[in-house]
Amino acid sequence: MTDDTTPGVPADCGGCSLHDTLSAPAAMRRREFLRAAGLAMASLGLLGVGARDAAAMPSAAIGEVTGREGPTAATKQYAVPAADGVAIDRDNSVMIARAEGKVYAFALACPHQNTALKWNERDHQFQCPKHHSRYTAEGTFIDGRATRSMDRLAIKRVGAELVVDVDTIYQADDNPKEWAGAFVPA
Repeated sequence: MTDDTTPGVPADCGGCSLHDTLSAPAAMRRREFLRAAGLAMASLGLLGVGARDAAAMPSAAIGEVTGREGPTAATKQYAVPAADGVAIDRDNSVMIARAEGKVYAFALACPHQNTALKWNERDHQFQCPKHHSRYTAEGTFIDGRATRSMDRLAIKRVGAELVVDVDTIYQADDNPKEWAGAFVPA
């Protein structure tokens, strides 16, 4: 074989265009495409986008009842959930969970690496799609790469509404007393 031939293509071919389509520049274009496609798929995986996860973890999207501006901007109001389950306010990174007669407000981010947590309705657990850490409906760590329970937000009930302070975060290991008390009766 001479230097101007492509491996696997006979040197005496010359009569068809197959040799030209298998040349090195075309192989580079293919490599670049495969690299870009692989990076795109990996990015979707890191974002937690997958058909299996999307179907297994339904949740309701919610918005705050009223918006706040100025010094009370950290306070958000939500309706008290009528039944057990989870509602997610992505705009404010808040999850409202009702379980066993109590209502909790959680930070949306996993305490391990800040990936948005998902609610698994079938298992009644929160799960991190990135490293598969699992938590109870009350936010208690079960297993996975995380080393602590979910972060709870300060919450109080005013009539039929929940008032959540999105800037007051309680971590189970740093604020055990506040974390344990960060819920309201349903």
